Amino acid sequence: MPVAAQLHQRLRAHLTFLYGSRATEYLPRIATLIEQYAPIVPPLRKPAWDQRDVVLITYADQVRRHGVSPLHALDEFLTHAGLNHLLSTIHLLPFFPSSSDDGFSVIDYCTVDPTLGDWTDVAALGEHYDLMFDLVLNHVSRHSRWFTQYAGGTPPYTHYFLEVEPSADLSSVVRPRSLPLLTRVDTSRGPQHVWTTFSDDQVDLNYAEPEVLIAMLEVLLCYLQHGARIVRLDAIAYLWKQIGTPSIHLPQTHEVVKLLRDVVDAVSPGTILLTETNVPHAENISYFGDGDEARMVYQFSLAPLLLDALISGDATVLTTWLRELGTTSPGTTFFNFTASHDGVGVRPLEGILPPSRHEKLLQTVRARGGQISTKRNADGSVSPYELNISYFSALSDPHDPDPRISVRRFLASQAIVLALRGIPGVYLHSLVATPNDLAGMQTTGHARSINRRKYDLDHLETLLLPADGAPRQVLDAYRHLLAVRRQQPAFHPEAPQETVLLGLSSVLAFTRTSLDDRQRLLILANVGPTMQQVDCSAAGFHPQTDLLADASQPPPNDTVPLAPYQVAWLVV
Repeated sequence: MPVAAQLHQRLRAHLTFLYGSRATEYLPRIATLIEQYAPIVPPLRKPAWDQRDVVLITYADQVRRHGVSPLHALDEFLTHAGLNHLLSTIHLLPFFPSSSDDGFSVIDYCTVDPTLGDWTDVAALGEHYDLMFDLVLNHVSRHSRWFTQYAGGTPPYTHYFLEVEPSADLSSVVRPRSLPLLTRVDTSRGPQHVWTTFSDDQVDLNYAEPEVLIAMLEVLLCYLQHGARIVRLDAIAYLWKQIGTPSIHLPQTHEVVKLLRDVVDAVSPGTILLTETNVPHAENISYFGDGDEARMVYQFSLAPLLLDALISGDATVLTTWLRELGTTSPGTTFFNFTASHDGVGVRPLEGILPPSRHEKLLQTVRARGGQISTKRNADGSVSPYELNISYFSALSDPHDPDPRISVRRFLASQAIVLALRGIPGVYLHSLVATPNDLAGMQTTGHARSINRRKYDLDHLETLLLPADGAPRQVLDAYRHLLAVRRQQPAFHPEAPQETVLLGLSSVLAFTRTSLDDRQRLLILANVGPTMQQVDCSAAGFHPQTDLLADASQPPPNDTVPLAPYQVAWLVV
């Protein structure tokens, strides 16, 4: 089917903005890709989102078992753990052949790493879950065919990467890592210096060359053909480079996102583009555009603010942030999470958390076995960029005489995230209370390995056997939270959310109201170590049921007692 005239016009506008007169040359090629893939991309099983949407974040080999592919072992674990009916989507972190960064230095974008399985294994997961893939579009491995062809002088690959003279003034470039920005490489034309934002093995692509955009569009469409419902645009903020600028969030980058959105909407309506931009909040939400860019953006400020609240026992900063969060336009929402394969970013705290609280957070992470990764600033100084620690360990006080408190504190963080407006993402390690993997970090020499433990399935199931152990307690509680959540229309990703002020510094309170106004929930969370009595009637609420209470507990009245680190989901 030919591309509709209106879409054709939008694509032309995007390409003209990016490439000027060259738009005429590349517009027919993009139109042909859309016409080629639209008939063969399978329709989404569930194109609209609702309260049943919960995304599991995991590496393809997070769980292994002898004799079967890791992807099959992952499927086994989720079924044995009773999670297969409670999770809607699996975010498979990059499962392609790669040379470093645990998959994010991609060698071949459309091939499954044979040590993990094959596309048949991916499709088997897709029979039971929606799928989320990473489009690692900022950079590619030095070991990829694209880079090999570039080094060998083969067109058009000679224009795929950014060659920069070492004498160029790059002082204004925003850096996410404390590593050299340029890397010397040998080519058939002699030594060259190429742009490498993240490491010397991850060479940035040159999107000023239209052939790069075309190549990446083919990768995106490959993922849609293989059933991706959500596509995560990895490190998208750094996509377009221009010497003399910060080379982050440039207008051309936003234009590329708009173009990707138009292509996705044409080929697979309902597919969700998710932008990954670990930056201050205002910059992060700019990727919603005017409703024409990402349908979902990461809520990066949430994870460190929750840590701060539960470490300090004070919810006031978190409450203020939630009050000022605002709403998103129809058809867009947030991706809420606490833990992921990366650390907890602290740049999203800029302008939100007072310096004294910020420093206490850093000190606590160090005291609980974590590390602080830094970035290099324009003046040559370094500053904190990321907390590298297991989220469970970050909330586990080694001096607490009662280990059950650590479990309660951690579960409070998860119950809050599951109740907030948006779609929740749950890291596999959060389901089983995985602590810091200090041995793994020592083995790899990379701070992020502290939160990337790989489990043997038999060993993991053994860890889950003791009913009084933290892994089993957390998994049991998580199953209950997920089962309750999926039944509540007030937890629809776009259902309204309002912050409630109760005058109690240790209590976070907010409401969620279903889109049809038939259900209203009051969420109360005690982030402190002492009991709190919450007078709901003073705020105009009369609780009927606590959805998280067990049958032996009496129904709530207007004054709700909250034990330390207790969360209540109250029907009001």
